[in-house]
Amino acid sequence: MILEIASVDIQSDKHAEFEVAIKRAVDTILVKAQGFISFELQHGIEKADRITLLIRWENLDDHMVAFRQSDQYTRWREIIEPYFASTPQVDHWRQIFTA
Repeated sequence: MILEIASVDIQSDKHAEFEVAIKRAVDTILVKAQGFISFELQHGIEKADRITLLIRWENLDDHMVAFRQSDQYTRWREIIEPYFASTPQVDHWRQIFTA
């Protein structure tokens, strides 16, 4: 499993609208993507405009190839990108252990 962590600043006056849009994008697009496992949305405390998306994928190619090179990704970005105040920082993580 791969964990995609994407952090981005949302326009200050658009948080409520963004939350509606991202829920729609997850429910209509992301859940249908090949290799998709789960999604979480986290809201920053110290940085109130920062949100973090935690998306679990079966493997890296499911995200970087199957999803990112698809029409699904284009539609995903069309729904959520208008609320971005900055370019997302996206990294992928592999779990070592849990406690």
